[in-house]
Amino acid sequence: MNHVMVVDLGYGDAGKGTVVDLLCATRQVHTVIRFNGGAQAAHNVVLRDGRHHTFAQFGAGTFRPGVRTHLARHVVVDPLALAAEADHLASVGVPDALDRLTVDGEALLATPYHRAANRAREIARGADRHGSCGLGVGEAVAYGLAHPDEAPRVADCRRPAVLRRRLTALRDRLTAELGPLDAPPVEDCLPAYAAFARRVAIVDRTWLASALREGTCVFEGAQGVLLDEWHGFHPYTTWSTTTFANAETLLAEAGMAGTAQRLGVLRTTTTRHGPGPLVTEDAALPFTDRHNGTNPWQGRFRFGHFDAVAHRYALEVAGGVDGLALTHLDLAGPELRICRRYEELDRLVPGPAGDLDRLVPGPAGDLDRQAALTQRLLRARPVLGESPDDWPAAVSEALGAPVVLTSRGPTAEEKEGPLVNAFCMGRAPA
Repeated sequence: MNHVMVVDLGYGDAGKGTVVDLLCATRQVHTVIRFNGGAQAAHNVVLRDGRHHTFAQFGAGTFRPGVRTHLARHVVVDPLALAAEADHLASVGVPDALDRLTVDGEALLATPYHRAANRAREIARGADRHGSCGLGVGEAVAYGLAHPDEAPRVADCRRPAVLRRRLTALRDRLTAELGPLDAPPVEDCLPAYAAFARRVAIVDRTWLASALREGTCVFEGAQGVLLDEWHGFHPYTTWSTTTFANAETLLAEAGMAGTAQRLGVLRTTTTRHGPGPLVTEDAALPFTDRHNGTNPWQGRFRFGHFDAVAHRYALEVAGGVDGLALTHLDLAGPELRICRRYEELDRLVPGPAGDLDRLVPGPAGDLDRQAALTQRLLRARPVLGESPDDWPAAVSEALGAPVVLTSRGPTAEEKEGPLVNAFCMGRAPA
């Protein structure tokens, strides 16, 4: 099987959805496996006939007939948001999305109580907001870590008494900490979760191992490596492992370690949604993004020049890739340049100011170190190089990895490169 793992090497929004859709359009893909994040994902897919969907929990290959979605145990599942997403898919010609969905029963549930607590905390931060999506995903992970034996999980939707008890304990704990929550009573939530359990196939770990042996699978990551919970720029990060690590764990558990290609996705322009470091940000860049605008939780969508320093860091943190997918080449004009190093104008450690061309990864879990790195980046300035004539070649040289897929538009038909050719011929890229 030519399994592929797709990970964003930026701050998210690089085009993972359209890349996954392409892979599913050019291969007999059995299942798209979501292996991190939750309903805050926003992977946009546009078809040649103009149909569009922003994939949050369903795999971005769902437009392709027969392609399944599996939500692995590392995903935080929101059944209420999932139902709304299925309704939109039905309205754009995909009525069977729920029939092609399996969910690991061990996955955490995101509930209205998590969402309300998430928003209350973010509002309380005022000007120091972290840029949360406000959907309760991080809150669900935090609660699961604090109360691992009591956190609501997908399998509980088939056990109303257990779910009632766990939702009540969750609501009471969060209310005691934060005050009254803007969320419905527990009894009002239970019918929706019961309906979810009746409609969706809830499975155990053995299902995925079987799927991996039955046909080609695409592992679809969420968010970006620069937002990783342990290696991102704290505190402007996610409560999720955004590298290949979870996918590699799932493959190893199935006895298939090392059998998947590692594909990293990047834009020609480095972007970020919400606050936090974006060293190459340039308000003069004349770009907009029709699928990413200002929203009340993350704030505005920000654009910067291609940040080779940050993306080299992401590559190192992720453990390298077999190839790169470079998207948004239609934006590559003379105003867009490449940053290969930073100028440190105000060092936080003794010594003269100088240049920085490498961010050194630290041990996982040292958030104080990551917070210090964040402060350095907030004080750094980009040293901008040329606007390359050949963007794929320049990015490949800057990052030391081959560009195997390029994209000049949102549809599968606007992509080309060795990866497309290899998958159309039914083999993995060399």
